[in-house]
Amino acid sequence: MKDSAPLLDKLKQHLSVKAKKPLYQRFAAVIKSEVRSGALRQEDILPSEREFSQYLEISRITVRKALAELEQEGVVKRARGYGTQIVSQMEYSLKEPKGFSQQVVLKGKTPDTVWINKSIIRCTKEIAGWLKLKPGSEVFLLKRIRYVDEQAVSIEESWVPAALIAHADDIGISLYDYFRQHNITPVTTQSRVSARMPDEEILALIALPDNVPVLVISQLALDAQSAPLEYSISYCRSDMYTFIAG
Repeated sequence: MKDSAPLLDKLKQHLSVKAKKPLYQRFAAVIKSEVRSGALRQEDILPSEREFSQYLEISRITVRKALAELEQEGVVKRARGYGTQIVSQMEYSLKEPKGFSQQVVLKGKTPDTVWINKSIIRCTKEIAGWLKLKPGSEVFLLKRIRYVDEQAVSIEESWVPAALIAHADDIGISLYDYFRQHNITPVTTQSRVSARMPDEEILALIALPDNVPVLVISQLALDAQSAPLEYSISYCRSDMYTFIAG
């Protein structure tokens, strides 16, 4: 088991300072900060509620509320017999059309986007098939690097019917935020997942550990009438993502 003394000392120091936020929220904030910094990593086991309570001199109810909040945000998982473990990977739903940025925020993390391309092109036969357009129709090609807590985690290419975007420069971090602002509502998604080793372009844009494959996620977003809104291909770090089907 990892030495928990540094974490307990940091928590004690942070919680000893007077602040307006409730104690359990400040407790949870420290844990999330340690995950972002890499001090706490995937599958690290946290001290027990009793150990936290005794060392920090706070009630077990406060500890329990903090851990419950962290579990709800996907930062930890709790199981009888195993204790509380860190879940540092980004858990991403392939079913819910919330968009990358919203799902990252719901996990208590900070999303960002660096745009590589926002341009109108004539779509290929393949892209036209996905978007139910005639080959050669105008679509927006949107290419960006996705970040979570200032770390590059994926490269994404999207194709969107040109009629759905008035001004591409109005799209900020999130395409889905732009959709919502213009009363466009993704309702369902169709996804496929595969894996391959990264090519030179991916390695140039995302710093990957040796021999780590990328997950290739092909996804089609549809509205309530099953009209295609976006077809995307994402190349994601397999060591930082967990994909769920529900």
